[in-house]
Parts: sequence; C-alpha cells; structure tokens
Amino acid sequence: MALVKLGQDPDSPEGKSPTVYLDEETGNYVLQGWKVLDSERLSQMDIPDHETVIEFPQRMMQFFPEVKGVGSTDA
Repeated sequence: MALVKLGQDPDSPEGKSPTVYLDEETGNYVLQGWKVLDSERLSQMDIPDHETVIEFPQRMMQFFPEVKGVGSTDA
C-alpha cells in the first residue's frame, strides 16, 4: 500500500497530527487525528466494532484534492 501525505495541520504542536493521506491503491483517504473519547459524543453515533472515530479540524479540509479544485483522485 502506498500512502501519500497530502497535508499536515500547520497549527499542530510539534507538527505531528492531524494528517491527511491518500491510499494510491484504493483511492481512499486515511486520516490521522485526535481520538474521540467523549462518551456523550460517541453515544450519538452507531460505530461498528471494526471502526473508530477520530476528530480533525475544519482547516484540514484544504488538503483534500476535491476542495483544492484539483478533481477526483480515482485509483
């Protein structure tokens, strides 16, 4: 699997997270962000056991090609 880093939160302490990646094989995005541990928010979602929830700031949307106006990233 080849992951391509599309962008990292410039306001993140130490520049380590959140990060947006593109999986070149599947065309899917892989997101690194903050774990959502707040039980009140989690209780409002139906999360299957094989999934998890992360949070990342709205300012990170700029790194998605579709938002940049670059178009789709069909794999």
